[in-house]
Amino acid sequence: MPAQSIWTDVINIRSWHKEDLGYETQKPIALLERVIKASSNEGDIVLDPFCGCGTAVVAAQKLNRKWIGIDITHLAIALMRNRLKDSFGVDAEVIGEPVDLASAKALAHQDRYQFQWWALSLIRARPLGEKKKGADKGIDGVIHFIDEVSGTPKRVVVQVKSGHVGVNAIRELKAVAADEALGIFITLEPPTAPMQTEAINAGCYHSPGWNKDYPKIQILTIEELLHGKTVDMPPQTQTSVTFARAPRVSTKEPGKQLGMSSG
Repeated sequence: MPAQSIWTDVINIRSWHKEDLGYETQKPIALLERVIKASSNEGDIVLDPFCGCGTAVVAAQKLNRKWIGIDITHLAIALMRNRLKDSFGVDAEVIGEPVDLASAKALAHQDRYQFQWWALSLIRARPLGEKKKGADKGIDGVIHFIDEVSGTPKRVVVQVKSGHVGVNAIRELKAVAADEALGIFITLEPPTAPMQTEAINAGCYHSPGWNKDYPKIQILTIEELLHGKTVDMPPQTQTSVTFARAPRVSTKEPGKQLGMSSG
């Protein structure tokens, strides 16, 4: 029977579904595939100006359409980028996010929470809380990873600072990260010598899975992250369980992306 004006055969996303990413307004990919198939042909451009976790652009990529996705929050942009990478191996081009220190400072001045979410995305950390500190005091984001036979996830806790920083900030992070694997301090300003000394004095985390030591407290500047530096930890490609991983999606031919904008 042809589909009627009311569709009841597409099931809403549930927590046990493989495609669930934990995004509150996520739609089933089958729903977006139906809309795109009914309204476009292969090679056409699909625009989603409020794309959230990116179901429309994933469906467009799967169905060999070109696509443009737009969202105003860096939180959503990071989720879409990870989803496209997991599903298709696509490194999506993002237009409108900081590309140098000057634009990073501009974003921090405009909206420190957007800056925080963007900074966390540079190391694939999951934000805690929305426009406020997370449930864990003093933590802005986390990376979960598995590093031992028991399979129990361990945490890397992350703090992001866009303003003036001093040695007390590192002492605070050391206290917060005392029972965690690692503590990461991301700063827009260069760290002071006392900050670096305090971080070194925190010692190391020994990885049982890799039989290797990693600095317990690590300071990363935005400028360093923009030039490719990242967290010194067990390889995230093999150990990370930070984000729900989107299932791999196959296509007849790779779809062409035109871009993804942060609004």
